[in-house]
Amino acid sequence: MITFRRSLRVFFGVVGFLFGLALAATVYLARMMISPQRQALWASPQDVGLDYEDVQFPARDGLRVSGWFIPTKGDSHTRKATIVVVHSWQWNRLGYAAHGLFANVSGSKQIDLLNLIHELHDEDYHVLTFDLRNHGQSASAPPVTFGQSEAKDLLGALNYLVSREDVDPEEIGVIGFSIGANAALFAMPQTSQIKAIVAVQPTTPSLFSKRLTADLLGVFGPVIRLMVELIYRLFGGPRLAGIDPAFAARGAGDTPVLFVQGAGDNWGSMDDVSQMAEITPKAQELLFVRSAHRFDGYRYVIDNPGPAITFFRQYLKDK
Repeated sequence: MITFRRSLRVFFGVVGFLFGLALAATVYLARMMISPQRQALWASPQDVGLDYEDVQFPARDGLRVSGWFIPTKGDSHTRKATIVVVHSWQWNRLGYAAHGLFANVSGSKQIDLLNLIHELHDEDYHVLTFDLRNHGQSASAPPVTFGQSEAKDLLGALNYLVSREDVDPEEIGVIGFSIGANAALFAMPQTSQIKAIVAVQPTTPSLFSKRLTADLLGVFGPVIRLMVELIYRLFGGPRLAGIDPAFAARGAGDTPVLFVQGAGDNWGSMDDVSQMAEITPKAQELLFVRSAHRFDGYRYVIDNPGPAITFFRQYLKDK
């Protein structure tokens, strides 16, 4: 009898512990989807020898967006082509510091967008980089919508650029990472100002959610994912299944898009990106890169900017 009671205590103790872990994971992931913890800016363009301007501008819906404008080294009175760099979920305009619980558990790696910005600047492009809403120093407007609402920030960035006398309004390109790439796809049907896009590992949010939770939580992933998405909906989030960047890409018109995807992405999918490319009217040949983790795909573009630069040279005509 005593052994039976001890067994019950152990059983309920284990069940209680697992339930507590599941609850903690649910709350944590829901918080990350609704309003992720902000990363402080840990550097500036000046640290890599670049002049820059602190800028603020309204998103399409009036939300305050903060960023940096890095001008070319040339004559400020000559209009130049500009590349807009749009970061991913949990990042800021500098990239991703890879600090904290999520980075430690997920195997996420540091991303330094300043390296890419420097390369683009050396190619004589202006560069605009900014914090998406709910990230960095931009205003809050929870929840994160994985590109759908964030497209309004990009549209605001485009309006800001065309107001500048040193920017050629007919020669603006965008390079976006994950939800930054999604934001570019959602923005395309709403503007004619984007002349070329490099979409680095865009993703269908419902698929991303399934693969992320399966990777991090194993057999508990499906149950926790459903609870997380329920909380997300209660806080005003749309149905993830209703956020469809491929549907938006169908309306891209004549804008050429270079899709980049890691072959070993454990959260995204080559099939998912291939389907987006098939629907996009002016999609270029897909660039699949070797990777062992989603972050390897991001880092490939930063460490090997040549394909992106060649693409922009082709479609931004004043280059």
